[in-house]
Amino acid sequence: MTEQLGKLRWRCRRGMKELDLLTLGYLERHYAAASAEERQAFAELLELQDPVLMSYMVGRATPAEPITAKVVNVMRTLLNDADAS
Repeated sequence: MTEQLGKLRWRCRRGMKELDLLTLGYLERHYAAASAEERQAFAELLELQDPVLMSYMVGRATPAEPITAKVVNVMRTLLNDADAS
């Protein structure tokens, strides 16, 4: 599990600082308690290009898969929390 987390942490490094913060925030705060399906959806999100992922984060697009949309919504709460502080 530790090796897997290390690989995910590396994949969280994006070309956009905002995405770095959101992906790492999810990994650190929500990944451990996530279901297997949510963990898989998160890993799949990390495979997306930055512009697609950012469009999900700002609400311009919504993933077709409900479980992926759920993970995106959790990640968007991190964005909203950052805006509030």
